[in-house]
Amino acid sequence: MEKIHLYQKSASYLKMLCEEIAERSVGSEGNRQATRFFAETISALGWQTEVSELEVMDWHENGASLQIADQCFNVLPSPYSLGCSLQAPLAGVSSLAELERQEITGRILLLSGEIAKEQLMPKNFVFYNPEEHQKIIALLEQKQPAAIICATGRNPSLAGGAYPFPLIEDGDFDIPSVYTTDRVGEDLLAWIGKTAVLESLATRIPAKACNVVARKGKERADCIVVTAHIDAKKGTPGAIDNATGVVTLLLLADLLKDYEGDRMIEMVAFNGEDYYAAPGQMDYIRRNQSGFKEIILNINIDGVGLRESKTAVSFYDLPETMKTPGHDLATKFAGITEGVQWPQGDHSIFIQYGCPAIAVSSQWLIDHMESQEITHTPKDNMGIVDGRKLVEIAEALNWFLRKQSR
Repeated sequence: MEKIHLYQKSASYLKMLCEEIAERSVGSEGNRQATRFFAETISALGWQTEVSELEVMDWHENGASLQIADQCFNVLPSPYSLGCSLQAPLAGVSSLAELERQEITGRILLLSGEIAKEQLMPKNFVFYNPEEHQKIIALLEQKQPAAIICATGRNPSLAGGAYPFPLIEDGDFDIPSVYTTDRVGEDLLAWIGKTAVLESLATRIPAKACNVVARKGKERADCIVVTAHIDAKKGTPGAIDNATGVVTLLLLADLLKDYEGDRMIEMVAFNGEDYYAAPGQMDYIRRNQSGFKEIILNINIDGVGLRESKTAVSFYDLPETMKTPGHDLATKFAGITEGVQWPQGDHSIFIQYGCPAIAVSSQWLIDHMESQEITHTPKDNMGIVDGRKLVEIAEALNWFLRKQSR
């Protein structure tokens, strides 16, 4: 009977997060509804709950247009970009070396080819920011083009399955930008030097969001932190990325509602993994600067529940006492297998602070990280989710966590 109860809850929670709530992008009303739902649900299960408010930016757009002579080109406002309405000569660069050489001040700049092959990390993103990305952003800010057109293909490892992907997605970068396909970018090369007319209807809006932290157990020392991000990319249902992770947290909280161990279990619904500034993660770090030494393990759940895929667990510097039960997760539960390590998730924060970690995802997503076309697109909807897998993951983690209780 308990399993049927959990299946029903899994379906109900998924419907709430993916369909009844319209959107969970950071700063949106849907995001605030989602965090309220999570906080109320986990509190009702007997968990001590704390909500920390975050100052963030919401963003609205109403399309963009680009015209050169009598030719119109399809473009989209870059997420979190400022809007613009201007005309200027079109310039173009395809490499860092060309960007260093060319005079682009006051022009509309086309970025295409090599320089636009992978999504640029936001200028203030602290967790991963390659030197080349920093140089590109610094040169753009130094040379001050009037606006930027980014012509892109696919970049699944950094930008998910979107085509085209937004090369620049950064609310701290103040040069207006739009993006388009690599094919349109090729067509635009024939118009270099001609006057282009660009309009982008986009607005930044100060907003609020929050993290939700729920706890059970007596001692913060030797704490196990179980995490999942609750936000989703704008314009996507965010089922696999990452409503399923949040649902798994709630199912696990249900299974642990009678937990009375001395070792504290902390569950965190992070806000901002799919947002340019990672505000929830930064807030958690600020609040726990001296507390990471008390965390003996992070379990991060992101991208689970994909139909036709096993669940993969990967391990990062597990202590000896956890290695056997950790590896047993992949043998005791039929739908779970041991997977390879992957860095694109909130477990990386804990690893950077010296905490062991277990990352839980769908094996297919890990295997197809460089080619998948699901995440960050409308394809990431409830139709690709098997809610029964979330129940199995919650049961497996319940078994593992009770093994760690003292």
